[in-house]
Amino acid sequence: MREQGLAERIGAPAPDVVLLQEANGWGANGHRQLARAMRDLDLDALPLAPSGTGYGTAILYRRETMGTWTAWNTDYADQTLHGFGVAAFDVGLPAPLAFLSAHLDPFTPDRARAEAKLVATRAYRYGPYGIVAGDINYPPAHPDSPAPDYAAMRPYNRASRTRLPSEVGGELVPERRVTEMLAHSGYVDVAAHLHQTTGDPACLRRTGNDDRIDQTWVSEPLTPAIVGYEVLDTPAGASDHHGQAVRLDLDRVETTNLWTYR
Repeated sequence: MREQGLAERIGAPAPDVVLLQEANGWGANGHRQLARAMRDLDLDALPLAPSGTGYGTAILYRRETMGTWTAWNTDYADQTLHGFGVAAFDVGLPAPLAFLSAHLDPFTPDRARAEAKLVATRAYRYGPYGIVAGDINYPPAHPDSPAPDYAAMRPYNRASRTRLPSEVGGELVPERRVTEMLAHSGYVDVAAHLHQTTGDPACLRRTGNDDRIDQTWVSEPLTPAIVGYEVLDTPAGASDHHGQAVRLDLDRVETTNLWTYR
């Protein structure tokens, strides 16, 4: 993620919650870059999530609509390549609404599958209302998703984002098992859901050079609240990936037959 052009791409006024990845150097020099993002977007911020690589994640939020966060949990950040944290907010639902900015391991699909299961579970830490969004780094789970643009794919990405030829008869087959783990854990891909319900092909636009590797996943009780999705791609050069804007109507959230975390 590149700081230059960030505020313009996100838009004004900024959304209620902004999830960022590759916040490289945002904790340096007195958290200068984080402070600048807060000022430019007129948002508050959670503490930066710990990251062993330095390419960590960040979460900013609008206090006027979200209130003050009630929990910030980084207990298992060291179990993933780039780290993460779970932020919980009391927004009037029967349980807190949790946000997790995800950046999964781009090198090893098997490790990324384990990370996907971990972040999916940790986003449930405060109850059934969880949102996992960010640089998932792997093809979408839904089998109707368009095939990646293999011609635009670098060799190292092709090695990660496709199945081993010996496993699938020599064909180029998207490595969907990472995102299938998110679906298997009870999450719904916002863009794929809206495509299924509206038929709008714009929902399936690529967010990277070769595939829709940036995704927002919401837990099943939040699915009725999905009312909008768009890809953010201007100004050019603000990031090497496009952003996503998701709109939820919390009055439509499922509030019955809920479980508690244990």
